[in-house]
Amino acid sequence: MAGPVHRDVTASGVRLRVAEAGVGTPMILIHGLFVDHTSWDLVMPKLAETFHVIAPDLPGFGESEKPPPSRFPYGIDAFAEAIADLYAGLELGPAAVVGHALGGAVALTLAARHPELVSKLVLIDALCYESGTGRYGELALLPFVGGTILKQLWGRGLFRRHFQETVFGPTSNVATPRIDRYYDAFNAPAARSSALATLRGTVDTRGVVAQTTRIHAPTLVIWGRHDRVWPASFGQRLSREIRGSGFELLDAGHSPHEEQPAEIVRLVQRFLNDERRSRF
Repeated sequence: MAGPVHRDVTASGVRLRVAEAGVGTPMILIHGLFVDHTSWDLVMPKLAETFHVIAPDLPGFGESEKPPPSRFPYGIDAFAEAIADLYAGLELGPAAVVGHALGGAVALTLAARHPELVSKLVLIDALCYESGTGRYGELALLPFVGGTILKQLWGRGLFRRHFQETVFGPTSNVATPRIDRYYDAFNAPAARSSALATLRGTVDTRGVVAQTTRIHAPTLVIWGRHDRVWPASFGQRLSREIRGSGFELLDAGHSPHEEQPAEIVRLVQRFLNDERRSRF
């Protein structure tokens, strides 16, 4: 299968880079913090065999525009509204939405606020109950010095350690070049500023928690057993609070779609196909 097609779409007044592949029922993949749409590239080709897969870079990340915080209010609500606006730009109807970590909080908020846009919801190690980011991310949130740490002192070595010690599980074989690619996208003043604004704008997750009872789309919660950012108990709690949702626990850390891509594809396809059949 040919690789994804990339194009720019304006949403919420921000230019977003969007990768698209496949035809059929639309599926939107929303990435997490410090990464971009390429975090899905191990699952996107297989999913695109049966779905029209759309993977945007959120405002401030990857190859999307990185407006200053004075022009774009980096936070979960603003990201969710940007994705809602993206639907109009792409002329999409209801779509299955898959979100990881920060992207999971965005997907959940989108489903709660715009239920007509989300046909099915998959949440992978989603930000919800606490916004812990590991000790390197927590350093970046320190008053006064936090901005200096993230914008000037967080070099390639610390960035690698954050992913190796916090994001990926202890048995993960995710290659260092993948982490370095994320660092290269992060290592620009505008990108670092956007990441810091996002960190600060997502500390308070009470708004996300309040949305869980408003979810009506069929939902699957997936979690990594060895997640060192948010424990698996968070996923179990989330699946209980979203009425009728399923729960799957994988032998992975915080990023199962990068650590266990074949299993993520299997679970997502099974869930979406089962839900599709249940309509007939």
